[in-house]
Amino acid sequence: MNTFKKYISTLLTVVALTSTAFAANAQEAASLDQLLDQLAQGKVAQTQQNKQREADFISRKSEQDQLLKQAIGQRDGQIKLSTELEAKFQDNEIAIANRQDALNKRLGELKELFGVLQQVAGDTKSKFQNSVISAQIPGRETFLDEFAQSMGSSSKLASIEEIEKIWFELQREMTESAKVTRFDREVVLADGSKQNATVTRIGNFNLVANGKYLEFISETGSVAELIRQPSSRYLGTAGDMTAASNQQVAFALDPTGGSILSLLVQAPDTQERVDQGGPVGYVILAIGAIGLLIALERFVSLFLVGNKVNRQLKASTPSDDNPLGRVLQAKDKYKDVDVETLELKLSERILREVPKLTSRLTMIKIISVVAPLIGLLGTVTGMINTFQAITLFGTGDPKLMAGGISQALVTTVLGLVVAIPMVFISTILTTRSRGIINILQQQSAGIVAERAEQGA
Repeated sequence: MNTFKKYISTLLTVVALTSTAFAANAQEAASLDQLLDQLAQGKVAQTQQNKQREADFISRKSEQDQLLKQAIGQRDGQIKLSTELEAKFQDNEIAIANRQDALNKRLGELKELFGVLQQVAGDTKSKFQNSVISAQIPGRETFLDEFAQSMGSSSKLASIEEIEKIWFELQREMTESAKVTRFDREVVLADGSKQNATVTRIGNFNLVANGKYLEFISETGSVAELIRQPSSRYLGTAGDMTAASNQQVAFALDPTGGSILSLLVQAPDTQERVDQGGPVGYVILAIGAIGLLIALERFVSLFLVGNKVNRQLKASTPSDDNPLGRVLQAKDKYKDVDVETLELKLSERILREVPKLTSRLTMIKIISVVAPLIGLLGTVTGMINTFQAITLFGTGDPKLMAGGISQALVTTVLGLVVAIPMVFISTILTTRSRGIINILQQQSAGIVAERAEQGA
């Protein structure tokens, strides 16, 4: 193809040169006869050039034939080679299959052993990734991962060194799980900052540092402080473990390796429980706080009045700083009246003192009755929210109903928590005030009886 292109290019060049010569001769011809001679000469020259070109083409054609024969020969050679290679490939496939069968027969039970070894390596890798021991001894799962992949992707057999290394890692995991050790490493604090700290590892169960529980994040290989710590009941044992030195201390151990601890930190505290009650819960607490303030004021007031009344009982002269003294003053004020009038005056004095002694006790009793009713209102409101969530989203996700149920239960609890103490407080204060009133009535009856005896 390339030779043909070269031939065409040469032909075009010759034609261009011939045309140029004709044009030059035509310009130099002085007459028609000269022009005719020039044309005849040009035709002879062109004929010779055409013959030369034909000869070149014939010679080049023979070369092309030779090249075609060579290409056909190469093609036939490659076809023959391909046939030979294909036959050899089939023979190799048969030989590989035969040798694989022979290998499987020779392996026998060893093949099952290596399969179990691969499975153990895979299971151990996942355990090492989640084990808190990896916080102190990192990179143990890398070898197990590579070993499991190499055993699964090929027919490679495990070497004695690899088997011994797996046994060593398993034995080290068991040995370290029975130790309480300390080591230094970087810890991510709850606020996101990083700090080098002395970490105490309790077997393969828990990590603590600076009196707080830590967690091992297998994805990043880092140790982080729990954002939410468990209650002080458990957190105190973490502080004791951090401060202990070669001595036995009580420690809140999580035998599940973090599952129970994660549930404990998710449990809401008292403030969160109260927040679950919503506005109704806050109203109940506000009413309870008002009731406690009233009860505290009544306790102090009745205690002081009771002491003054007791002192008045022992004194011979009535004083106007206590209810009994003010009642007894009526005896001296109305010395000359008859018994009935004196009795009425004493009753008047007692009636004046009773409102002061029973002041705001009714409010406490009302709070003890109203608090559970408001709690019931919160219960009904929470159940309404729950049924609305069921109507919109169904019962597939219990979390959608948890908010309404929490509000229903928390408000009921808050109402009872406020009502039960208020009942006891109201009873105690009422008893105390009635005791003082009874003293006033007894002393008044004694005065009337004494005046009646004098009149008789």
